[in-house]
Amino acid sequence: MMRKMVFSLFWLLPLLYKICPAHAWVASNLLMTGPKAYLSYARSVQVGTQSGIEECKHQFAWDRWNCPDGAIQLKGLRRATRETSFVHAISAAGVMYTLTRNCSLGDLDNCGCDVSKNGKIGGRGWLWGGCSANVDFGERISKQFVDAQETGQDSRAAVNLHNNEAGRLAVKATMKRICRCHGMSESCSVQTCWTQLSDFREIGNYLKIKHSQAQKLDIDNKRTRASNSADSRGGIADAVGSIAQTELIYLEDSPDYCRTNTSLGLYGTEGRECLQHGEGLTQWEKRSCRRLCHECGLRVEERRTEVVSSCNCKFHWCCKVNCDDCSQVVVKHVCARREGADRRRYRGPK
Repeated sequence: MMRKMVFSLFWLLPLLYKICPAHAWVASNLLMTGPKAYLSYARSVQVGTQSGIEECKHQFAWDRWNCPDGAIQLKGLRRATRETSFVHAISAAGVMYTLTRNCSLGDLDNCGCDVSKNGKIGGRGWLWGGCSANVDFGERISKQFVDAQETGQDSRAAVNLHNNEAGRLAVKATMKRICRCHGMSESCSVQTCWTQLSDFREIGNYLKIKHSQAQKLDIDNKRTRASNSADSRGGIADAVGSIAQTELIYLEDSPDYCRTNTSLGLYGTEGRECLQHGEGLTQWEKRSCRRLCHECGLRVEERRTEVVSSCNCKFHWCCKVNCDDCSQVVVKHVCARREGADRRRYRGPK
């Protein structure tokens, strides 16, 4: 109960400060005087969730859908689409990743490196040793905080929990084994090895592939609509259980991301930036203007902005720095409405 209350207060605190500062002060005071363990964990949960949102925005920067803007919008997701499956997975992964990292660094009380295997033979020519990432701790606390948000017993809650677990398994799947050589004259006759978290970008890349391979859940509607709630839950469990835990799943087809839909929190692609030129662009990035603008019935508009910044700075003894003001024209391409022309209907997510 306390865990869920602390977690909810962290989400609501920014909103409370805008609506009612007095209530926000009370909530903030409760957080500061709450159990130290839950408080420190909740901070890691908050940072991890934000890391997940930022990674989501990186992965979908040149897609028609480009992720929630923040934690408040994240909690408002209501449809179980292919895209929300990624959001749940990357958020759960971000929370587990941050908790695991902070634990291994000794930033959390009563938590540290995983040394349970140290001294044991790991394989031919190497032993477990060093400071392995404590993923079991990160996984356990992540489940307690993140999965606690799913209080329903319907198909959407089951799908969200499945995708949460897929995100946590992505953290494990991308872990690295780091080894150090031992022996006379650095002969490396024996190695000591430990596990380490990969860069979070690798987890994002991994889950983006899973997103493209996500499976739509086929639920027996007769069983889920049955008056017997146990039979209904059984139908949902059978459907979810038929798909590997590492895979992302969803229930509903994606809406039209080309168009604005305020009820769904969608802003459309009008005004979005796309890439037309540049070195080292991927094929996906090179086609961003076609995907975001042309295929959504919009045109590409070039916008030039003059940016003034300090340059040619020189240090003069003592103690002064003189700089020139240098101007640079920054060119961006954005999607803009075609005047006097109807927008073509978007044919489905790509």
